[in-house]
Amino acid sequence: MLAKISHTRLLRYAGLFTWAMVGLPLLYFWLRPQPAAISENMAMPWQGWAAYLAFGGGYVWLTRNLGERRRNPADYLLLLVLTVAALGVSYFSGTGMGSVLLMVAACVLPWLLPLPLGVVWLFASQLAVVPVFIRWLGFPPLEALMQSMLYAGFSGFVFIVSLVALQQVQAREEQRRLNAELRATRALLADSARVNERTRISRELHDLLGHHLTALSLNLEVAGHLSEGRAKEHVQQAHTLARLLLTDVREAVSQLREGGAIDLASALRLLAENVPKLDIIMQIDEPLTVDDPECAHVLLRCAQEAITNAVRHAGASSLWLNARREGSHVILQVRDDGRGCEQVAAGNGLRGLGERLRQHGGQLQIVSQRGQGFQLTITLPVAPNAATRLPEGVAA
Repeated sequence: MLAKISHTRLLRYAGLFTWAMVGLPLLYFWLRPQPAAISENMAMPWQGWAAYLAFGGGYVWLTRNLGERRRNPADYLLLLVLTVAALGVSYFSGTGMGSVLLMVAACVLPWLLPLPLGVVWLFASQLAVVPVFIRWLGFPPLEALMQSMLYAGFSGFVFIVSLVALQQVQAREEQRRLNAELRATRALLADSARVNERTRISRELHDLLGHHLTALSLNLEVAGHLSEGRAKEHVQQAHTLARLLLTDVREAVSQLREGGAIDLASALRLLAENVPKLDIIMQIDEPLTVDDPECAHVLLRCAQEAITNAVRHAGASSLWLNARREGSHVILQVRDDGRGCEQVAAGNGLRGLGERLRQHGGQLQIVSQRGQGFQLTITLPVAPNAATRLPEGVAA
């Protein structure tokens, strides 16, 4: 049963279980009768219970869909609430229970903060419990510090376990994205192989069979002029059949080339399937076909690079992809709602795209503003569709 639960859900349930176990001794001291021999009331006041409940509620809300949604400022505020609430439990109960709650909070640190900042947050929050050990539990300062570092060690273990879970989730998401790219590339290669095979067959028909039938037709025409009687009649019939066969061959060549375009729309849809943490809205003209396999490959790689940038660098939650044909050009426009930037620094991916597009006479336009996302516009000249041109060997 546990094998069917994701890592993030296991972390969430384990944290909630620990939070509930911390509440048991606090509830025991609050409910049990106070012995007459003990003048000090060990029950936690209502402020402590408010902090305890605030920790539980904040943890439940913070760990919802952990790793499957985009971070927002409210998450960082909730993390601060968790830390303050855990410290409040220690201060109002006069125990080290807050340090245990800080161990629970440590499991969400890798998901919200960069690694160095997460480590600093972990140790700083545990050091904040030192005054409780000194004032309420009577520890000498050095022993209080050692006790706090002991809890920090436990929290560090929880932090590492959560970090490993985060890395596994990221690896799984990367695998899903790569699988989508692989499926799109495989579909494109299959289409390219089909187009190349149809082109090869059409050329063979035109160059070999068409040439031989043309030569046969010419020879039969000459023979028709030289023959007489019934022989001439049979030669003319054979000439007519040869011309019909030549027409049929030309029609077959025309049909092979008309159906030889690559379906770019299908490859783009496969590329956009199951991309983690990104909602892709697509608007593609139908049909969107490209005759040149290399041009189709360049356009697919442009879309792939834009999706990768949105997932890895832009922090986007939505992406809009528009692909259309305008005359002899294909226009591919990709826009996201990520963080954007004032000045675009082209990395290896964007530089590689620009070089590929220039080799094929295309253009790349990049528009970005801080807080307004990132937009790529790719314009690539492509050969006219086979359906709009006359096949070789067929007269207009």
